[in-house]
Order: sequence, then C-alpha cells, then structure tokens
Amino acid sequence: MGRGSRAPTSSRGGSGTGMSGDSAGQLWRCLRRVLVCGAEEPGGEEYCRKRCSCDADTEVEEGVARCGGAGGWTANSREATTSIPAQPTRTPRAQCGPLPYLPTGPLRLLLVFSREDAVGEALRSAASRLGWDCRVERKTAPALQAYKELQPHLVIIDRRHTKGLDGDELCRSIRKCKGGQFAVIFAVVRRSYVDKGDDLSMLQIINVGYDRWLVETTSVGACMAEITQAEHCDVSLKQQLATANTLLVALNKCREIIHVTDASHQIQYVNRASERLIGYRLEEARGKCLLQRGSEDEVMTQQLLKGHSWEGSVACSRQTGDSVTLNCRIVPVAVSSRSPTHLVWVHDPPLLLAEKTLSDTTPDGMYPLPRGSLRSIRKASYDIKSLNSDGSQFIRRQSLAKLHALTMEAPITRVMSLIYAAQENCPPGLAPMLDKVMDILRSSELYSPRLTEESVRPDDPVTSDLIGALLSQGPKPLSTRRSSSESTVKSHRGSVLPRGSLPAIAVVPANLQELLESDVMWEFDIFKLERLSQYKPLVWLGLKIFCRFEVPQVLNIDETTLQNWLNLVEANYHGSNSYHNSTHAADVLQATAVFLEQECLKEMLEPLDEAACLIAATVHDIDHPGKSSAFLINSSNELAILYNDLCVLESHHSALTFKLTLSDDRVNIFKGLESDKYKILRQSVIDMVLATEMTKHFEHMTKFVNAFTKPASREEDGFSMEVSCDASECGYLNSPENVALVKRMLIKCADVSNPTRPLKLCVEWTKRIADEYFNQTDEEKKNNLPVVMPMFDRATCSIPKSQIGFVEYIINDMFEAWSAFIDMPELIQYLKANYQYWKEKEQLGITNIEELNEIEKE
Repeated sequence: MGRGSRAPTSSRGGSGTGMSGDSAGQLWRCLRRVLVCGAEEPGGEEYCRKRCSCDADTEVEEGVARCGGAGGWTANSREATTSIPAQPTRTPRAQCGPLPYLPTGPLRLLLVFSREDAVGEALRSAASRLGWDCRVERKTAPALQAYKELQPHLVIIDRRHTKGLDGDELCRSIRKCKGGQFAVIFAVVRRSYVDKGDDLSMLQIINVGYDRWLVETTSVGACMAEITQAEHCDVSLKQQLATANTLLVALNKCREIIHVTDASHQIQYVNRASERLIGYRLEEARGKCLLQRGSEDEVMTQQLLKGHSWEGSVACSRQTGDSVTLNCRIVPVAVSSRSPTHLVWVHDPPLLLAEKTLSDTTPDGMYPLPRGSLRSIRKASYDIKSLNSDGSQFIRRQSLAKLHALTMEAPITRVMSLIYAAQENCPPGLAPMLDKVMDILRSSELYSPRLTEESVRPDDPVTSDLIGALLSQGPKPLSTRRSSSESTVKSHRGSVLPRGSLPAIAVVPANLQELLESDVMWEFDIFKLERLSQYKPLVWLGLKIFCRFEVPQVLNIDETTLQNWLNLVEANYHGSNSYHNSTHAADVLQATAVFLEQECLKEMLEPLDEAACLIAATVHDIDHPGKSSAFLINSSNELAILYNDLCVLESHHSALTFKLTLSDDRVNIFKGLESDKYKILRQSVIDMVLATEMTKHFEHMTKFVNAFTKPASREEDGFSMEVSCDASECGYLNSPENVALVKRMLIKCADVSNPTRPLKLCVEWTKRIADEYFNQTDEEKKNNLPVVMPMFDRATCSIPKSQIGFVEYIINDMFEAWSAFIDMPELIQYLKANYQYWKEKEQLGITNIEELNEIEKE
C-alpha cells in the first residue's frame, strides 16, 4: 500500500488547505489575546514577535502540538524551514491557541466496508495497535447513523465494492450533517484505479467530498503509517478548524463590534453586532473600507505598521450614509510575514447612541432602551445649576487604557468606561450632564434616596422626620456611655417552650372555623381573629395557611411539630407591643398567603419557595422590642453592639428564629429536610427577613422595577414602563436572582400592606403604630436620647399627615409596581380610597387618636 495520493490543490505541503497550520495558529493566538483576554500582553512588540513569529530559534509554545511531514505543524525560519519530526502517536495535550483540539482519550475511527476482507482487517488491526477506537459498519444507513452518534475523527469508506454500499452517497450525506465540513473522509480504491495516471480520477474523488484516497493494501504496517499521517495532518488540521469555529461563534454572540480587515482596511469579517449597528451584512461589507476618510491619522498608521496596537476614536461609515464614532482598539496580526497582514478592530458598543441603530434591521433590539421606572415613580431631579456650561466639555478625557488592562472588571467599571468613551464624541450640551452622572456613580450609596430641596417644606415634618427616620439607622449616639434606658428594652427573652397545647384544627370552634375559611381573602379581619383566638392569632391562622400550602409535606414533618413551632414563635412575640406583636405577624402571614395565591407567583415559585415565604412572614418580627433599630443604637443596647449597628432588629429576628427552632426536636420544623434543601431554605428565609429593613427599601424596589419592566405605549408622552411577569415574554423571569427579588418584594409589601387594606383595618393599624411610636418618643425624652421621629409627639402629631406622607413617599410607588406584577388591582383601589380618607381628615383638622376614635363612634 502506498503513501496515498492527495488533492493536487493543496498549498500546505499536501495538507489540503489554503492557509498553513502555523499561520492559522498565529492568527488564532493573536485573536484570542485581543478578544478573549481583552488586554494587551506584557512586553510590547518584542513579546508579540516571540509569541507569534514562531522563528526556528524560538522555543515552541507549550501546549501547541506540532509535527513535521505533509500537513504537520512546522516552525518557520526567515532563512529555512526546519521540520519537527513526526511522532508515531499524537501529543496528548494538543491545543489550538487556548483550546484543546484533540481529546485526551482515544481517537475514533469508523470503517465502512460492505464485506469483510483482508484490507478492512488490516486497517482495523492498525487502528487498534495505535490506540484508536474502531467501529465497522456494512450498510449505508447504519454507517450514517453511526457517524452521527460516534462523531469519529476519521472515516474510511470502501469504494471498491458498490454492492450493498453506496460509498459516494454516504460521503455526501456525511458532508451535509452538522459539522460535516470538519469530517475527515478517505476512500479506499483499487490500485488499478490509481494507475490510470490521469487527473480525472483524482478530481472525481475530490468532487464527491473525500479528502483523499487510500490504495488498497493488506500490510498492517502500511496502514499504521497512513493512519498516523492522517492523525497528524488531516485530522489535526480539521479539528483545529472546528475548534477555531468556536471563536467565530463567540464573536457573533458578543456585544462588542468586531471588524477584521486586511492591512489596507478592507473588511474581511464583521460580527452580528456590527451588522446591526453599521447596517452592512458580512457579504455586503467584505472588501469595503468602512473607515471614514479623515478618521485615519498618522499616529495610528505608524503604530500599526510597527506591530503595536492602537486605541482611540474612529468614525465608521454606515449603510444609511451617515457615520458613527466609536471607541476602538486595533491590534495588528502578522499571519505570514513580519508586516501586519490583518487588523482586528474591537469597538465598544455605543449605548448612548442606541437611537442610531437601524430600527428596520434590528427587530430584536440589539441595544435595548434603558429600563425606566413606572409612570408613578418620581422622576429623578437634576440640579441644573451645578451643570457646568463654560466649555469644560471640550477637555480631553483621560485614557481608558488602564481600565481595559484590568484582569477583572466590575460592571460599574464597564459602565464608567462607556461613559468616558461617549464623552469624547458627545454634543457640547451633553458633556456636563455626563460629568454629573459620573459624580453620582462614584457615590457608594447608589440606592440611598435623597430628598430634593423642593420636596422639603418647613411646615411638613413628614419628609424630614418620618421618612428620614424610616430610611436611616438614626443619629449617632451622643456619648459612648451606656444609657440608663438600656434596661427598658430586652434583647432576648430566652427560649420559651410552647405554652399549653391547642386543640386540633378539626375541632376548632365554629365561629373561628368560619372566619378561617376566608384566610386568603384580602378583606380578612385579622382583629376579629385576634379576639376569637384569645390573642393567639398566629397559631390558628398559621396552621390553616401552612396546611393550605402543604408546608408539612414540603418540610417532611407532622402537623404536631408545626403546631409546636407556631406556638413557640407566637410566645416570643411581645404582647405588650401595640403594633409589633403576633397579630401583626399573623397579618403579614395572611397577606403573604394572598400574594402566593396569585397565578403569576404560582407559576414562578417552587413549593420550597412558598414555604420559605410563609416561614419568613411568620418570624419576620419575632422578639421585636417595640422600639426601632435607631433607638437601640442610640441607647447602646446589647443587640446593637452585637450586630455592629447594622440591620440590628432584622438580624436578631432571623438569628433567634433558627436558634429557637433548632433548640428542641419537638419544634424543629427543619429536621425532615435534606442538608442541601435546608441550606437553601435557611438562606431564603434570612434574605427575606433582612429585606424588611427600611434602609434598603429603595434598593430592593429599584432592582425589582428594573428587572421586571418592559416598554409600553402611553397616550400622554408616547412611552412608559409597565411591570410584567409573563414568562412567555421574559425568558429570564425564573432565574434565581429574579426569584430572590420577587420574594423580597413580596415580604416587603406584606409587611407594610396596612394602607392597602379595607378602611376599618387601615385605621386600626394606623392607631397602633402611632401609639408605639409615641411610646418610643416618650422614652427617648425621658432618658435624654436623640429623638428619632420628633413628629410622633403625643401633643403635636398629626396622624393623617403622617399617613399621607408615608403613602406618597413609600407605599404608592411600591404597590403600583407590585399590584401590576401580580395583577391585584384591588390593592390600588383600597390605597386610593384610604389616601383620600386621610386627606379629608387633614382638611377637617383631625390630628390625634382620640379624635379618630370619636369619629368612629359617630
């Protein structure tokens, strides 16, 4: 058997490809360095020359397989070509740039012979000796199926016998398969076919789709030589091309605009992002020069000719006839000579120029408009006086080289880089505003709200006292001594064992049973339950709701354990608190259950998520002392010291929950969970409880709105944002991050749902929270502590005004977003009615609790 003839069109020492393997490897490595790493390699020109020139006196890069012979990797010298001897077996760590192109395990061979003969047996024996996995098929259809399943590195088809096997049709079918262009297919032919001595026989083989022919032989040694040569030449090359194809996939999927040109800036390749922005498809752009005349400067040309990369702004022509200026990095690539043969252009996507994208060619919206807030959410206020218009916009922005050279890049760094790039080419009036944006982004509290001067009225203490107190930890302690009032707030009352057993839910009194039947109605009367249950509403309502959502089955526990746990939790709520007691916990639990019954959340949340929501709602204020975190901080309470003045109450609620639950097997509702599920549930409960802290209110709400908004038409100004939970429209809806956002928003809305309840319930809750705030203010004055909420003074407070401010600044925006998301319009209906009620009471001069009680009696 001879060495085997190859296609005469080969330009790579008989390899059958138009580019040398060494050149392809160089181009791959350069592209990888520019596009994958995103930073310049250290060492400048000399380093790049050593990496990419691959001279004979340069050590071969580790991990890149090279071999001599026809089609093998070679090390090129300026004076001569030195071949590296071929090895009998492949290098196990063969790589093409950063990616391995041959597996570490055995290569796969598919032999297709219509009948068993000595030639086929010789090839099978040779493959076995070389460590290849070999499979033999006799028919066309099974052979094609075997190719699809096995994905062999080499296919050898017997073309001598046509009875029962159409080898040419099989070859064509393989080429039509996905990835078939990378298949290596040999045809076994008779010696008489080769001895014809004309070119037509070879062209016939090539035109069918074979890579080359093998002359029949029964010599195992000759077959081993042919398979070894195929491995290091044909298979190696095709696998490198297949591996390099992943780079093109990555380029087409990335947001950066990529151009590859020749040395004269003629386009050779553009990715999808470029097609969408520039307007030219690859076929239309190839051979064109998109660099606008006058955009190329002398410094850029000199840098590129020297082999150095260049960075700056360039203007690219668009199909529409206009141009777009982009921040760009250009890296020269020398494929076959010292001088650059290709230029790789990496343009940053122009987010601030998104309106220039071709709307008729980008139906999917390459650069979506930035998500905004709901129509009801206040628009950000700009201090126009602080925007400088004295010409500072023409100051040249600092270079972005250092930012691009970072190994790891934070999202905020990327955002600031894009803004810097936009400032270099923006209209004069826009530059000062971008400077203002940069100042805001440099702040460490991006989600902390700032009340505008216009919104603060001297006669309105709501914005300065109530809202400010809710959204902050309060003033710092005036001194470091321990306050005498510390003893007035206990941080922990100890583990209270369940008090007295309760009757089973099946034997509940008739009037209580009737009330519990409406447990998932938004109009549920929690205060009636408080009276009927003799101030144990959490146990009764908890049993009913937890069983409704099959929480015992999810947690793998019995109802007795659940009842003991609910009894223990309720015992650790302070009955002396007028607001933060077990009735409030039951109310939040009931609101959570109503939300979970909405179709949107049913589709989105898993049973374990529902259980976490119900548990978090039940315990979210456990052992609440009836004082705010700011009070505890100011009084140097031991809880504030323990939690470093950060999320004091919320951290205590979550920590105590798990301490009590794990303290006794009789109350341990987590004992039936597997370790992994327990960790997930624990993390979810803690995350939701911590989300109830008001200092993070705007952060959680803004993230929720940004994640679940979509454009919608509006008659007034033609555009607005609406919240949607349609899974068919939002493929990312059920991601873990978004599920966490929804659960945080759920418990936040349940926690402060009082203004959205029926008026009778809303007024009662208002009186209770006001009384609790009054008690705190009294104690602060008594012990000479900073008064956190001065407006809540019994003698001067206007309860209607406090509710109006609370609704305007906190409740309205949040519930408009939430009600739209879960499709509960009754929330907004009750909210508007209650808001109007407080407006009317303010106009009538009603201010305190006693006056409200008098009106209720009337």
